Amino acid sequence: MKKTPLFIAALLVFFLNSCANAQEPIIETDPIEEPEIAEGLEIKVLSYNVHHCNPPSKPNLIDVEGIAQVINDSKADLVGLQEIDVNNERSGMNLDQAAKLAELTDMEFYFSKGIDYKGGAYGTAILSKFPISNMETIPLPQESGTEQRTLSILTVDLTEGKQLRFGNTHLDFTSDANALSQAKAITSHLEGEKLPIILVGDFNVEARSETIAHFDKTFDRTCEQGCPNTIPVVNPRKAIDFIMYSSGFGIQTMFHEVIQEHYASDHLPVLAKLRF
Repeated sequence: MKKTPLFIAALLVFFLNSCANAQEPIIETDPIEEPEIAEGLEIKVLSYNVHHCNPPSKPNLIDVEGIAQVINDSKADLVGLQEIDVNNERSGMNLDQAAKLAELTDMEFYFSKGIDYKGGAYGTAILSKFPISNMETIPLPQESGTEQRTLSILTVDLTEGKQLRFGNTHLDFTSDANALSQAKAITSHLEGEKLPIILVGDFNVEARSETIAHFDKTFDRTCEQGCPNTIPVVNPRKAIDFIMYSSGFGIQTMFHEVIQEHYASDHLPVLAKLRF
C-alpha cells in the first residue's frame, strides 16, 4: 500500500512522543497535605462598674435584675464587677448583690471587700461560668484619707485541665500617683504566677497615663488604640475600664467592644473575646 505524506507525518509525531515519554517517566507524588489548625479555647470576658446596681436616672432605685440582664445578654464567661454592695443600708441590709447576681446569671462568685460600709460591706466581685478556687483579696496601698482598694485574684478551671488566674480591681481615683502605686503592687504580687492571667477593672486612669504604661510592661490590652469611651454613660468622654492579659502565652484578642447600655450603671460595660 502506498503511504501518503500525511500518514508518514502522523507516524513520525507518534514515534517522537514515544521517545520523549520513554526518557521522562511519570513520577507519582503524594497529595499535598494541608497543615492542621489546632482549635483554641475562646472565652468572653466582661468588666463592669455597676454603680452599686443603681441606675443613674433613678437615684432611689436598686436594680440588680437590670445589671444581671446586661451580663446575661453579653454571654460573658468571666466577669469582673466593681462597686458592689453587700448587706448595707444603701442597697438593703438583706441584699448581697454579689450572691444575687451570681444567682441571676447562674455563675459562681467571689466577693472582695474593700471597706466596711453602712452596716455591711462594699467592694468588687468576680463571676464565673467555670469552677473557681484559690480565692484571694489583696489590699492595695492607699494614700492618707483615701478609700481602701483591693485586687481580687482566683484560679479558673477551664476545660480539659487548663487553668488561668483571673483578677479584678478598682483603683483609686484621687490621684494618678496613688493609682500608679496600686498598679505596682498588683504587678509585684502577680510576678511569680505561672498560669496566664486576665486582669480587668475600673482603673480610673486613661490609656495615656503612667499607670497604664506600667501595666503595659506586663500585659497586653484587648484595645490599645482608639478605644471606645466608657464614662460617663451618656456622651462618654474617656476610657478608664480595661481588660488585659499576660503577654507570652499565645492569647489573642478576637474582639473588643464597649456595650452601649445606658440605663443600668454610670459606666458602660467592656466586653472582649479571648482565644487561647
